[in-house]
Amino acid sequence: QVQLVESGGDLVQPGGSLRLSCVASENIFNFNRMGWYRHAPGQERDLVATINVGGVTNYADSVKGRFTIDRNGAENAVWLQMNSLSAEDTAVYYCNGQRTGGNYWGQGTHVTVSS
Repeated sequence: QVQLVESGGDLVQPGGSLRLSCVASENIFNFNRMGWYRHAPGQERDLVATINVGGVTNYADSVKGRFTIDRNGAENAVWLQMNSLSAEDTAVYYCNGQRTGGNYWGQGTHVTVSS
């Protein structure tokens, strides 16, 4: 059974930074694409950033230039570096892994941006 475990969520002041981590229970290159999504109160779950097996990244317009997705195959980890955070980034952040026949989610990690 695939498990994706997120960590790194916290309370941070506007303008601050956080680094989220997602560790998979198997080789991350078994997935065609891995990524981060977020679910803010009263909104739908939205894409934040993805990275495919070839290393091609994709970002939501709202985070371009501020967030960076990266990975380490040896650690089965995918990270999300978040800079210049604002209140609009407050949400539960979910790690996602996709492959043929499967779409997997972690339990989420809470990010709150507030002074």
